[in-house]
Amino acid sequence: MLSATSRIALLSIARNTRLRTTILTSRNIRACRLTTTATTAHGCDTLRLSDAQRKTIYALSTPPGKSGVAIIRVSGPEALSIWQRMVRSARGTPPRPGRDKGDEGRAKARPSPRLPEAWKLERCHIVDPHTSEILDEALAVFFRAPRSFTTEDVLELHVHGGRAVVGAVLAALARFPGCRPAASGEFTRRAYEGGRLDLTQVEGLRDLVDADTESQRRAALRVARGGARAQFDALREEVVACLALVEALIDFGEGEELEEGVFAQARQQAQRLRDKIQSILSDNRRGEIVRAGIRLAIFGPPNVGKSSLLNFLAQREAAIVTRVPGTTRDILELSLDIGGLPVSVADTAGLRETADEVEQIGIERARKLVQVADASILVLSFPDAVSVTPSGPRLEIPVELAPLVTPSTFILLNKTDLVPASAFTAAPGALPQPGCWAVSLASQSGTDEFLAGLATELQDRYNILQDAEGENENASLITHARHRAHLETALGFLDAFLDTRAPEDVVLGAEELRYAAQAVGKISGLVDVEDVLDVIFSQFCIGK
Repeated sequence: MLSATSRIALLSIARNTRLRTTILTSRNIRACRLTTTATTAHGCDTLRLSDAQRKTIYALSTPPGKSGVAIIRVSGPEALSIWQRMVRSARGTPPRPGRDKGDEGRAKARPSPRLPEAWKLERCHIVDPHTSEILDEALAVFFRAPRSFTTEDVLELHVHGGRAVVGAVLAALARFPGCRPAASGEFTRRAYEGGRLDLTQVEGLRDLVDADTESQRRAALRVARGGARAQFDALREEVVACLALVEALIDFGEGEELEEGVFAQARQQAQRLRDKIQSILSDNRRGEIVRAGIRLAIFGPPNVGKSSLLNFLAQREAAIVTRVPGTTRDILELSLDIGGLPVSVADTAGLRETADEVEQIGIERARKLVQVADASILVLSFPDAVSVTPSGPRLEIPVELAPLVTPSTFILLNKTDLVPASAFTAAPGALPQPGCWAVSLASQSGTDEFLAGLATELQDRYNILQDAEGENENASLITHARHRAHLETALGFLDAFLDTRAPEDVVLGAEELRYAAQAVGKISGLVDVEDVLDVIFSQFCIGK
């Protein structure tokens, strides 16, 4: 019979034993997760690392499919280890330190790990890290942190672009425990989180990848190089400077340590800043239009050559052309490059009174499209639209089409081949210049002048003229709707500050300025913008 003291001692030993067993089991699980090796002695199976633990990412950075060269990018703490295990010099591996050639009896010293020569493209063999099989003869370059795109160690493998080669290299990378495939835009996100880029530069980089025309390339490159960032940062600094005056007034008060008129000075600075932001917002969406494309609608009466115009601009038979009025019944859109500008051109149904229900639907759609388009081209028949009067030729626009004609409407008079040469010679006096041309789409007469004139008009309208250095002098600062929304928010807070009265509302006024600074800072990502990061980076391709 055990005494009470002995029973307590045994229970304590048992309790401590269970506690140690629990701790050891927990440690074993963590060790298995970190080493990804089976630990049979401790009774746990191999556990795969979570995505959060696998810090190194990899992806194919060039378009998939067959190509001459494919670039596979790796970024993260294991990039150096991957280089050491998968990259072998094509010139042959020199004898390892501590081993003399031909001396097999000498103890082998542990070899020093190889180190790459950073930022130098090296001809090499890519090998399987487990079998040492050569996967490809390639080029490799290692970027040492922080002097890389992501600010981490980065390895780029330039391999042949065959599907089997790329697949073999990606499969080898997948077998590294700490590696995982990159998510969309994750390389760029790491560059942002590492301070390499701000949000405007991230958006500019994405726009540069997506650019289809020269104007889009130039606009995106300006933003990606930090042009917009500098201007937005300057705006925020002005708001902060204004806030500093108000904060000083709160802390010290006028007439004590501060001179008189501090609040009035802050109001003047805020008013100038408000006017500047309002000027930026009053840009007619030029930057957004150039980035997304100019919407250009072709409209006019039936059978005047609207579809022929679309085919001429597209340089192919994109639309059906017949002599039957009402052939086009729905909207046909094409994306074109006109004078280096991205233009979405839409052919529409001929506008007329009709009892055909299907054609009526097409006509209604045409009217709505013309009203929301950035620009439009009214196509008329030269013989019908130009009349000769005692005072000279006169252009007559049909009454039913006049409400659709705006300052952004161009006019094209087609079918000049159907009028005598004498009438055509006198006609230029009837054309409202600029933005009006007379052509024959059937004979191609005057079409070159029309196309060059249209490109010039669009370039002038959206300020795409370049200076001698190739930079856009009048480039719009706003290229995304997000920028506009934040600036409008900042403008509202500045207006609220200007409505405050000193000294009663000076504390509230300071708060309005603080909110204005935060709104501008969100454009560049200087303040918390976690809610928009996933949206921005998800629009990148995987290897970027």
